[in-house]
Amino acid sequence: MKTRLFSLCMACLAFMPDTYAMEKMNEPQKAVEKTCSPTFMFDSESEWEATGDKGVVRKILGYNGQVMMVKIKFDKDAVGATHRHYHTQVTYVVSGKFEFTINGEKKVVSGGDALYMEPDVEHDCKCLEPGILIDCFSPMRESFLK
Repeated sequence: MKTRLFSLCMACLAFMPDTYAMEKMNEPQKAVEKTCSPTFMFDSESEWEATGDKGVVRKILGYNGQVMMVKIKFDKDAVGATHRHYHTQVTYVVSGKFEFTINGEKKVVSGGDALYMEPDVEHDCKCLEPGILIDCFSPMRESFLK
């Protein structure tokens, strides 16, 4: 008998309105702040920013929480210091010539070539001829935002 009564009470509770939830539903909704770039980002309206590596500057081209695209300009002999991060990275060589080391493997790449770096793999590069790279990261590199 007690078990049946308990089951009946639990069933009734399941159908009772949750007054706290009902109050929340009636409150005006706040706008959700999104982490993303403007829809259009014009090169002429953005400044190059220092990366911490001598002879290397960057511009963020666009981002949201899942992806980020960055344009990086290298002077001849500039070095992208050895590092690793949890982001997946794909790099497109727009111009110039670079020596990349990815997970211990060294290759020379130039305009039109691309590279893939899986998460947490150690990598670096040296610029052999002045050039520009386009890096895409997933998720976005939060540390690049000011």
